[in-house]
Amino acid sequence: MEQDVNIKIIDREGVSHNIVAPTDMAMNLMEVVRSYELAPEGTIGICGGMAMCASCQCYVLSDTQLPEMQDDEEAMLSEAFYVKENSRLGCQIPITPDMEGLEVELAPES
Repeated sequence: MEQDVNIKIIDREGVSHNIVAPTDMAMNLMEVVRSYELAPEGTIGICGGMAMCASCQCYVLSDTQLPEMQDDEEAMLSEAFYVKENSRLGCQIPITPDMEGLEVELAPES
């Protein structure tokens, strides 16, 4: 059995949540946010994790090594609101053992 990872997520109200996320369920960060109900239902993951809506945009605060951004994620972020240098789409960040210590802040709802 693979280990769980500790992730810190700051919600849209600025509240910090220390989350234990499973690495053996093929989840992504957006799905973890939804499962822990850290954003109101219907405000995150609207496209179902297809990198087509940017509702799961977050700001990566830690120096955790993430998978390289793919073209569809980059294209979506180029059209999104509130984008920063450290913006990523949560649906494009798989929860793997490498995500231990990841810290993110959810971007404002657009």
